Amino acid sequence: MSSENENNAPVTEVAQDSWGSMPKRKPVPTATAAMESEEAASGQTSLTNDKPAASSTKKTWLPSTWLPAGGLGLWFASQKRSRKFLIIGIGAGILLIALIIGLAVGLTVGKKYANPGLSELPLLINTKVDTDFSRHPNLPLPTANGGPYEGDLTYYNPALGSCGYTNTDSDMICAVSHILYDAASTGSNPNANPLCGLKIRLRRNGESVDVKIVDRCVGCAVTDLDVTEAVFKKVADLDQGRVSVEWSWLETPPVSVS
Repeated sequence: MSSENENNAPVTEVAQDSWGSMPKRKPVPTATAAMESEEAASGQTSLTNDKPAASSTKKTWLPSTWLPAGGLGLWFASQKRSRKFLIIGIGAGILLIALIIGLAVGLTVGKKYANPGLSELPLLINTKVDTDFSRHPNLPLPTANGGPYEGDLTYYNPALGSCGYTNTDSDMICAVSHILYDAASTGSNPNANPLCGLKIRLRRNGESVDVKIVDRCVGCAVTDLDVTEAVFKKVADLDQGRVSVEWSWLETPPVSVS
């Protein structure tokens, strides 16, 4: 046994010497290793954060309108509302203008009839005479001022008469015989004849009409009367042309009929 121990001893020493000659590495403390791992992790994170983040909600722009694709529906909705409000505004404006015009016309017409001007009033001197006397069916002929007289009744188209009045076919007027007209004259001015404006009543077939003297009839006999178509139609047909008639003065005449 002693010899075996002696033989093994040098081997053990050589092994110990070879391991002892190699440099030994110091053990890394646990805390230092943890710090290094954290620094490495933080370095990777910083590198990652340095890169620009990709946008998760990238907008797409339409080239024709430069509107975001996501807001296209909202844009069309707003345009539709704008058109609707525009149409409503135009309609309201038209109605307002029509109302203003209607009120203006109504006020003008009302003012015209409420306060007629002097130009709208009938003039009775040296102008067209308002001689539209009402038709009096079958009124008797008065006798207080002379009459009744009987003569021929004809009609003519009046214009500017001897009394200075301008009349039409629709006026209730007459022309007396030139014999009566000249007999009543008091001067050279025919417009100043006293017969001008006097009223007489003529009667035929149960109808009577009051007329005013405004003219002188050259072709009439003393008791003949020349009237307008409107007067003639009240007592006869125009086709008859000439008929007999009775008449009387409604006012005191300046001349007597013999």
